[in-house]
Amino acid sequence: MDWTALKLTLALAFSTTSILLLLGLPVAAWLASTRSRWRYVVEAVVALPLVLPPTVLGFYLLWGMGPRSVVGGYYHQFTGSTLPFTFPGIVIASVLYNLPFAIRPFTSALAAVDRRLIEAAWCLGVSRFETFARVTLPLAWRGILTGLVLTFAHTIGEFGVILMVGGNVPGITRTLSMAVYDDVQALRYDAAAATSLWMLGFSLVTLMFVQTLDRGRNSR
Repeated sequence: MDWTALKLTLALAFSTTSILLLLGLPVAAWLASTRSRWRYVVEAVVALPLVLPPTVLGFYLLWGMGPRSVVGGYYHQFTGSTLPFTFPGIVIASVLYNLPFAIRPFTSALAAVDRRLIEAAWCLGVSRFETFARVTLPLAWRGILTGLVLTFAHTIGEFGVILMVGGNVPGITRTLSMAVYDDVQALRYDAAAATSLWMLGFSLVTLMFVQTLDRGRNSR
């Protein structure tokens, strides 16, 4: 087991999950309640990583974050470094790649909350933000937690998009998936088997946990 790669992978997963919790909930709340015609466009953009090859998404991200791009240019101007082949760069790539794994469960959970309870809170003079915090979130927490768990687990196993944007720099962008690939290439099958077994066990436990959450939500 490459412990440095494990530490970096967990840091990437925690960063991605935290960012999508902060950014994904407002988007999901809008999708769950809006009747705007733009909803279908936003839903399509959110779901795009599900069907787009990771290498294609990684190519566009690499192009969009390069030093000659607007985003990459401003980042270089303020920090003196570039986004590609750095940890901040793979965090941005991971956040965009995991959009559907967070926002879609968030949206389903928020849309399932009884609208009458929300409107009753409004009639009692409770603000929209307070209603969301005290009524909607407690009723939708299982679906939100499902999205967070799926995002975290999916980040652990990312390969293609991270390879395109971050390369394979030890201690900076080399995740567990990269470590398995390197071990196989170098014929270190024992090391590859140990890392793969850990990832297999983690994925299995994660799926069992998500199934438990779904059964609890369905029973309610």
